[in-house]
Amino acid sequence: MTENRVVALRQTGEIDDPLTEILRAGAKRLIAQAVEAEFAAFLAAHEDKALPDGRQRVVRHGHEPAREIQTGIGPVEVRKPKARDRGAAADGERIRYSSTLLPLWARRTKSLDALLPALYLRGVSAGDFQEVLTALLGKNAPNLSPSVVSRLKDEWRDEYEGWRKRDLSARRYVYLWADGVYLQARMEPQAECMLVLIGATPEGKKELVGFHAGYRESAQSWKELLVELKARGLALAPELAIGDGALGFWKALDEAFPTTRHQRCWLHKTLNVLDKLPKSLQTAAHRDLREIWLSPSRAAAEAAMATFAEKFAAKYSDAVKCLTKDRDALLTFFDFPAEHWTHLRTTNPIESVFSTVRHRTVRMKGALSQETAKTMVFKLIMAASKSWRRLQGQNQLPKIITGVKFANGIEIAAETKSAA
Repeated sequence: MTENRVVALRQTGEIDDPLTEILRAGAKRLIAQAVEAEFAAFLAAHEDKALPDGRQRVVRHGHEPAREIQTGIGPVEVRKPKARDRGAAADGERIRYSSTLLPLWARRTKSLDALLPALYLRGVSAGDFQEVLTALLGKNAPNLSPSVVSRLKDEWRDEYEGWRKRDLSARRYVYLWADGVYLQARMEPQAECMLVLIGATPEGKKELVGFHAGYRESAQSWKELLVELKARGLALAPELAIGDGALGFWKALDEAFPTTRHQRCWLHKTLNVLDKLPKSLQTAAHRDLREIWLSPSRAAAEAAMATFAEKFAAKYSDAVKCLTKDRDALLTFFDFPAEHWTHLRTTNPIESVFSTVRHRTVRMKGALSQETAKTMVFKLIMAASKSWRRLQGQNQLPKIITGVKFANGIEIAAETKSAA
């Protein structure tokens, strides 16, 4: 017997992982068993069909050529059984076997189809896909080329257009958060502003309401977005809108929904006030501002604001003016249920999404074009919406819709009049 003296050398980048090989072997057996069970059920469903000579009409007819399916643990080879309809020529109708586990053109599991856009949206460029996927799935990872992302972006664009034209006549939003982010596209001369509106439904669920690309947060850009929403059926005005001090939004809001009340974002206001103070005082000032918006009542908040003004008015009048000029709009949340205050004081529902968008554009040094940037932001927001928290105190939302009044977060009992 000739002794085999050939030593297999490890290839560059190859990872020796016996555990993964065991998992793949087990996955291969499980898939084969599942497909065989599905095929057996198919044959059993047609066992009552027979030919004139008594033979069974639908029978096994070997296997299709083996193919590899990309999974989360790498490629797994599978073979699908084939069925033969021996009576198709008699009645002209052929009984075909179609596997739900292994569709005809399937080359990847659905989890990998979700992985590709996730990698792209989180900052992995199409050119780096092969390197990343090789580390995840092994060096032999076909059907995962960067061209897949190009096809996905076309699908995202169609999805965005369908979402943008959806009917809103049956929608109602109690609260509305508004904000914008500037993105510099590589092929455009100036940064583009993405205007975003997120609404809270009467059930307490947050969802993306409107999305518009403009060149700045102007009143005209916001008006175009709000008019578009009304044209698609959004007729009922929100009870409260939350946003930063961008005057364009508030002017457009008053024209589109004049009954909607204003709540300025405390996060933006705090940053604006601190920017007008020296760094040595910013820590103490931030603590003072925090006491204002965490006050248990409007009176306590106004007292804390007066204390802040007295403390800094002498030397830093600009900081005090920045705070006090929007006093009423900053304290509007006291007229709504206390359970909602955490959600109403800031535009965090949008800010958290923008952090992901900024990371993606910084990683990729901007988006390729305005159209790509718009589609990418839309997909990032929709992906993030799956983890948005519902509003606390959902039982209070119907009361707000019906006009129940609140003072310092507590419902005001309706006055009853009795005849003398």
